[in-house]
Amino acid sequence: MIDRRNLLGAAAAMATAPLLARPALAQGAPLRIGMITTLSGPGGYLGQDIRDAFALAMEVEDGKLGGTPVQLLVEDDALKPGQGKQIAERFMKNEKIKLLTGIVFSNVLGAVAPDVLDAGGIYVSPNASPSNLAGRECHRNFFSVAWQNDSLHESAGQAANNLGFKKMFILAPNYQAGKDAITGFKRFYKGQLAGEIYTRFDQTDYAAEMAQIRAAAPDAVYQFHPGGLGIAFLKQYVQAGLSRTTPMVLAEPSLDATTLAAVGDAALGIHVTAHWNTDFDNAANRGFVAAFTSKYKRIPTYYAEQSYDTALAIAAALKGTGGKVEDTEAFRAAMMPAKFQSPRGKFSFGRNQHPVIDWYLLKVMPGSDGKPTLVTQPGKVLENHGDAYAAQCAF
Repeated sequence: MIDRRNLLGAAAAMATAPLLARPALAQGAPLRIGMITTLSGPGGYLGQDIRDAFALAMEVEDGKLGGTPVQLLVEDDALKPGQGKQIAERFMKNEKIKLLTGIVFSNVLGAVAPDVLDAGGIYVSPNASPSNLAGRECHRNFFSVAWQNDSLHESAGQAANNLGFKKMFILAPNYQAGKDAITGFKRFYKGQLAGEIYTRFDQTDYAAEMAQIRAAAPDAVYQFHPGGLGIAFLKQYVQAGLSRTTPMVLAEPSLDATTLAAVGDAALGIHVTAHWNTDFDNAANRGFVAAFTSKYKRIPTYYAEQSYDTALAIAAALKGTGGKVEDTEAFRAAMMPAKFQSPRGKFSFGRNQHPVIDWYLLKVMPGSDGKPTLVTQPGKVLENHGDAYAAQCAF
């Protein structure tokens, strides 16, 4: 079998023929993988990056993962938990799919994961990773390749300490990931809170919040608003004049490459904590960024990198099981060593099957072309960082 690392260099030049039509699948019935993700609405670009990066990993291996021919079935949950639940039920009952992935938002995962796991299925998360599934409700068939929701916000809290901010105003949407965000930030931040607000999950007008931030006069603001919510919040923050007086410290979902392109120069100077960036200098990352950018004509977001890693992790597990998923304990045993080269660099699973990884500080700075870009700063914010819930996981 051709080495995956060599294939990465060639992936960017591959033809754009439909993935499911590739000749490798003609050798036998492929293993079906069900992808439920958000492809429409303000968060639609997140699911598109998840879908496209996973497909890229399959294309690199000529329609296979870990030597096993695979077929990816993709459906849009439209950020509706009930719709995600219905898709999962159809995948499992009608399509006989046992291995699922793709969900962006924790409220959708909360509706889908229990049904998948209760039915004996396997779920590998490329993004949503709520606290309950990392702790007391952990499951031997649930894996997160992304992060645990709190951990990225813990890194932002630590970064705020390191940057010397003594008085922070914090905001997040009122749903599970937003609650995990606030909890994670406060777990590590040592200073004073000037204010704490939960916004609506469907909110687009933040005028009232801007007024409260101005009145509180904090040293800095921490806010978690992923996808289109983050674009709206940042634009209104600038329009309110707050960006001239009150800096921001963010975790990566609030300022990815797509958000940055939409906001432009207004984001200059913002600090962002992340577990990955396009400028990471390792062979796996250089190959991934080049292949993704060439194929899809856009810069990959964190969501793309996490989904690419998810495909690589599944590939490693399938290689270990000979392509079988029926024996979930054998799949778990093959998944846990994380025998793949991540564009992030170091990657391992903790005892609760969530990542143990390093976190970095990025800063929005002018790029060589004059456009704002995220630049990784020296050092690490947190090293070999897992999550606060692993000790509660009893399996």
